[in-house]
Amino acid sequence: MTVLRRVPLSARLLVITLVLLAVGLVATTAVVVASLRGPLVDRVDSQLRAGGELLSRVPPQALAAFGDATPGDASEVLELVTAMHVTYLSADGLAAGTFRLGGDVASDLPAFDAATAARTGRPFDVSPSWRVLVLPARYQGAGQGDVVVFASSLDEVEAIVGGVRTNCYLIGSALLVLLSLLGFFALRAGLRPLRQIEATSTAIAAGEPGRRVPDIAAPTTEVGSLAAAMNGMLDRIDEAAAARAASEARTRRFVADASHELRTPLAGISGSTELYRMGALPERADVDRTMDRIERESRRLERLVDDLLLLARFDEADPTALRMEPMDLRAVAVDALHDLRALDPTRPVSLTGPGGGPVGPAPVLGDEARLRQVVTNLVGNAVRHTPAATAVRVGVGTVDGRAVVEVADDGPGLTAEQAERVFERFYRADASRTRADGGGAGLGLAIARSLVAAQGGDLLVTTTPGAGAVFTMALPARPA
Repeated sequence: MTVLRRVPLSARLLVITLVLLAVGLVATTAVVVASLRGPLVDRVDSQLRAGGELLSRVPPQALAAFGDATPGDASEVLELVTAMHVTYLSADGLAAGTFRLGGDVASDLPAFDAATAARTGRPFDVSPSWRVLVLPARYQGAGQGDVVVFASSLDEVEAIVGGVRTNCYLIGSALLVLLSLLGFFALRAGLRPLRQIEATSTAIAAGEPGRRVPDIAAPTTEVGSLAAAMNGMLDRIDEAAAARAASEARTRRFVADASHELRTPLAGISGSTELYRMGALPERADVDRTMDRIERESRRLERLVDDLLLLARFDEADPTALRMEPMDLRAVAVDALHDLRALDPTRPVSLTGPGGGPVGPAPVLGDEARLRQVVTNLVGNAVRHTPAATAVRVGVGTVDGRAVVEVADDGPGLTAEQAERVFERFYRADASRTRADGGGAGLGLAIARSLVAAQGGDLLVTTTPGAGAVFTMALPARPA
């Protein structure tokens, strides 16, 4: 089996095909030879019967006296059996004489005995190449059990059959040689697509991942189907590699950003404690201010760690992170409106339906606390990133089977690049805002989108620079 695995597929296919052809030719030759030999032997049998019916009535003395002058009434029959040998056997198998009509007795004529005398009635073969018919002796004076054995050589039959067999083998051999050449070139052409697939695989392994198998055959063929399947597999591998590279890049960026965000409060805490340890805070007021700063940085650090843990839980699709209950988003929208007024009493705010229409019901199955967290984040962003006099609208209702909450403002809006990246972790659309002046870590919208996605919804932004922005939270509406 190991040796066969080392033989090329083309060679194996060619050998198998030639072996099957050779077996078929041998079988065909055997059938032809058998079909030819049967009628020839039947002809010999007919001659034996015709001669035997006459000569079984002739005593041996009379047959010996015939010589070359045969009776006229028997000449036509005897001409058919000139090569026939006639042997007279007694009941105990003793030969009374052997004669050949028209010639000498053959040297290879087998000896006949009592066993031969017992096989009367039907012709049979006797080695090396004789056809024999045994008939009861019917001449006058024949004893009880005496028989006459008629034997005819099959050399002529075997010569004819052997010639046909030889011709069949010669023609078959020539045909096998011709078919070998045709099969070699046919297999070489048929396996060329596989060599193209091999060349493509080799090129990909050598550093050309963009190579693909060309359209070498129709997709309905085995080779075409293999090529299509391989190209599909290569596309999936490329997509998986690109996705993995993007994921690794996001992970590296996330780790770097998280480290940077964590370093700031830790540096503040470490610096304050170092000042205290060095005795640089002689006054009680200085110590109190330093402790206040340590407390603020600790809380900020705690919030940042909580946010990171929350994102990690949603990345792992942890179902225990949510408490899903029937609710209506109108209550969330009304509370968001109150939050807006509390954050900036001078800002014009309004409660409408989606797109500015009438307020409508928005029943969902969701985690109310988490959804309030999302809307609160959207409202807080609208207040922080727009001028004080900018109007803000909260819309709630149902659109196309989805419960919707909108937070829209008439502020400066976002650029296309900002809108594309606004939901990325640690991204800040307003780079001028620093951590020291209250800027967040850039996790709010990333957490908000994760919270909404975990409940089967979407969080989208629609914006035009100079024309404001609309953040839309859409969830599957719960049937009434």
